[in-house]
Amino acid sequence: MALTGKALIAQGGGPTAVINQTLVGVIQEARKHACITKIYGAVKGVEGIVNEDFLDLTQETTHNLEEVALCPSSALRSTRVKPDEEFCKQIFKVCSVHDIRYFFYIGGNDSADTVRIVNEEAEKANYEMVCIHIPKTIDNDLRQNDHTPGFGSAARFVVQAFKGINLDVNSLPGIYIGVVMGRDAGFLTASAGLAREFEDDGPHLIYVPERPFSREQFVEDVREVYNKYGKCIIAVSEGIRTESGELFLASLKKDLEKDPHGNVSLSGSSALGEALVAELKNANIANRVRCDTFGYLQRSFFECVSDVDRNEAREVGERAVQFAVWTEKDGSVSIKRTGNYSVDFVLSELKDVARVSRSMPENFINEAGNDITDDFRLYCRPLLGSGVRSTARLRAPRVPKLLNTEK
Repeated sequence: MALTGKALIAQGGGPTAVINQTLVGVIQEARKHACITKIYGAVKGVEGIVNEDFLDLTQETTHNLEEVALCPSSALRSTRVKPDEEFCKQIFKVCSVHDIRYFFYIGGNDSADTVRIVNEEAEKANYEMVCIHIPKTIDNDLRQNDHTPGFGSAARFVVQAFKGINLDVNSLPGIYIGVVMGRDAGFLTASAGLAREFEDDGPHLIYVPERPFSREQFVEDVREVYNKYGKCIIAVSEGIRTESGELFLASLKKDLEKDPHGNVSLSGSSALGEALVAELKNANIANRVRCDTFGYLQRSFFECVSDVDRNEAREVGERAVQFAVWTEKDGSVSIKRTGNYSVDFVLSELKDVARVSRSMPENFINEAGNDITDDFRLYCRPLLGSGVRSTARLRAPRVPKLLNTEK
């Protein structure tokens, strides 16, 4: 017989374009089960739990929930707080007072670790509560998952951004660097490779954290591409690392800001892009060298959502409630790819998802470590969803010169 009591939902870590689809999926599915007496939402994640800062989502209208589902970012607001043992004890005190029996935490691997800690504390206290982690991260780095909700829409944004960059640099040639999110995994940066449509389209070079980054080789790679095409477009992960495994940005700047989880803050700085621009300017490859740090834009860009990502984000929330009520097992909902293209949802053990990140498989990166392979293109293309527009170029023939015939 299913546990009877309230459900509590929280959102943690960085937001995405579809995280509210998951939130609404949990709420709408929870309303179908009589054992769930009320549905609470914690404002600002685990901070909201210990502060008893709850919204009674049971009283939300279906219409408003569906409007919220279409909005990017975290409707319940988020947090980077990492609970320790004392923090977790306070969580249980609050949960027991409010009769919380189902805890759903939407987030990445740090959030999965939080759910793991909460679950362990619940068992120590002999408090009956089902704890479910629901995947979310644009980095696409959760183990046990083929891909994670949020990645497809962020990848769609990156692809479309680089399509525009291709047209821009084709108009006024030079060297362009786009710094894309990706601390430990290069999936999002790699997705830029799907922007190529013409033979000379970029990004011509793609650098990800999974392969060591060398300044000297970087300069030579860019020089070779520029000599061939008279332009060079580069996609680089913010988390690229040196041969020793140190963050390349950390090798440039020592006093870097860190979040409560101990992660170096990368997206809030343009230092990496500026350093790479300086390297290329010093090498005198081209007069025009520019860079952009995509930063928060790729996480929650309005109206740039993959329909595949949107639908899976909703369903993963629904399945989380079903696993909790029907099996009463703690765990993390994982997405598995079946066929070409379909997915299934399974419940993985929290310890197999928490803390440690997943990296890009070797067959997704070329031998030189500066590009993607066809295997990655086949993997990523369905996740972008439908309706990604192609670019076009003028095909009219050139008019013969009458005066400058020698040029």
